[in-house]
Amino acid sequence: MVGIGSALTNLRDALRRPEAHVEVIDGETVPVGMLLGTLGALLLDAGSSVTDVRSALEKARDSAGVGDGLAIGVLPALVIVSETATGAATIVNAEGIELSFRQSARANRLVLGLERGAIALAEIPARVRSIRQGTRPPAPVPWVLGNALTSAGLAVVFRCPWWAVLLALVVGALVGVIGLLLRRFREAVAVVPFLAAFCSTAVVGLVAAGTGFDHVPLYAVCAPVAVFVPGALITNALLELTAADIVTGSARLMQGLIMLGFMAAGIAAGSAVTGLRVDPTSAALVGEVAGIGTDRAGWEAVPALWASWVAVVVLATGISLVFGSGWRLTAASVVVMVTAYALVSWLTPFSGSVVATGLAAALLFVATRVLERIVPVVPATVSFRPAFLLLVPGTVGLVAVATFDAAALATPLATFVSLCVGTKIGGLLPGLFARSAPTS
Repeated sequence: MVGIGSALTNLRDALRRPEAHVEVIDGETVPVGMLLGTLGALLLDAGSSVTDVRSALEKARDSAGVGDGLAIGVLPALVIVSETATGAATIVNAEGIELSFRQSARANRLVLGLERGAIALAEIPARVRSIRQGTRPPAPVPWVLGNALTSAGLAVVFRCPWWAVLLALVVGALVGVIGLLLRRFREAVAVVPFLAAFCSTAVVGLVAAGTGFDHVPLYAVCAPVAVFVPGALITNALLELTAADIVTGSARLMQGLIMLGFMAAGIAAGSAVTGLRVDPTSAALVGEVAGIGTDRAGWEAVPALWASWVAVVVLATGISLVFGSGWRLTAASVVVMVTAYALVSWLTPFSGSVVATGLAAALLFVATRVLERIVPVVPATVSFRPAFLLLVPGTVGLVAVATFDAAALATPLATFVSLCVGTKIGGLLPGLFARSAPTS
């Protein structure tokens, strides 16, 4: 009788236990937690913050009618989806392979479709596989050319002398080759920022000493390594910290600071070897470059101010080549970066560079949402990212850290916070635009 009673109790408990949330795919039952975890891992590899990934997964969950039956947790390298009724959890690890801008755009389109209800949860595995199949090492020519154009574009934007612009083009290509070679070795990735900064500084120092140019601007050293400055990483960290994702945000912030430390050490080592002295008065944010000038002629003359507008286009093109954008995303990057440059340049005289950065970030975030609504193949998360190189004063902060100048470090930190607040305000503006999503 005891055995029968125990069996009946177990049967009653089993009948009362809530059913797990599942989807049937190709005749097999797959937990919804696995589907959402697979999507979240893709978004993490696409460079989204854990705050944005969790928000996207919750919206996809709610659109599918699951509601609060599934709880979602996100860390930098994994996604945890658990059944709230039973506590059963599904853990999916991110692959840790960075996606191109084009793949990130496709991932965002998938999220938009799920939120709209135009794409079913059961379609997630096939679509994620299709997106990941496009993952491949960066092509050598676009990567090196993109680094060179990015370096030269930044040098012109920040009004370096012509000799420094030409040198930035060459050194940018050299740094691109170094990065391309070292990316093949996983254990060497950590030292890429140091080696890139050291080589860049050493070459600039040797050329300056050999040619007799005694006015070495800040961005002659920083522009070639701008691609390695973790501006987006630190900004994601600040966004996560403000959203109460303390563990993830602090970890990302520490990672970004370590990368800056390696780059600062590279600059310090290159300067010590060559005796390079950077002109401290050449440090400026985007809105302050109009005041940079020199009375020198020839190769030591600075480009005209109008050339900075052309350089922004070159810069956007270089970034698109480095991160593997298609022509649509390249065009979007050009528009966003020109707009960012215009906003910061026009707002700085009225509000100061720090406040202007936050205002520009808020306006740009809304503008990219509008663009996303009109052209769904150009998602806001991708089109907004290239503006980081202009809005985030990463290179200024890098040199401030390298020189241990506390006063100089205050400005980039304040600008980081301003950018973070502006981005959050731009993202929280309620219900301005209804986002459209593709159905296929």
